[in-house]
Amino acid sequence: MTPADIILRAAPLTVDNAEAGFARIREITGSMFDDATLAKAIAACVASNKIHDPIRLPEGALHCHWTLELTAAGRIAARALIEK
Repeated sequence: MTPADIILRAAPLTVDNAEAGFARIREITGSMFDDATLAKAIAACVASNKIHDPIRLPEGALHCHWTLELTAAGRIAARALIEK
């Protein structure tokens, strides 16, 4: 499975920061990809419109959250992974 596939399988996910997100992705998926590899995969998923930008300041929040949220294209790609 590619790092991008791992990202799609881990979503949705909300944590306080990227490091916690990477750790949670590894925990959920059992992958051993390092933080740098996961960061590149997230950037690729954002660039290909499969996930929204993970750093967000929700309305009324006092600090940013790090959230993996699939787009419509991401949901299609994630379903295709599950069906394999």
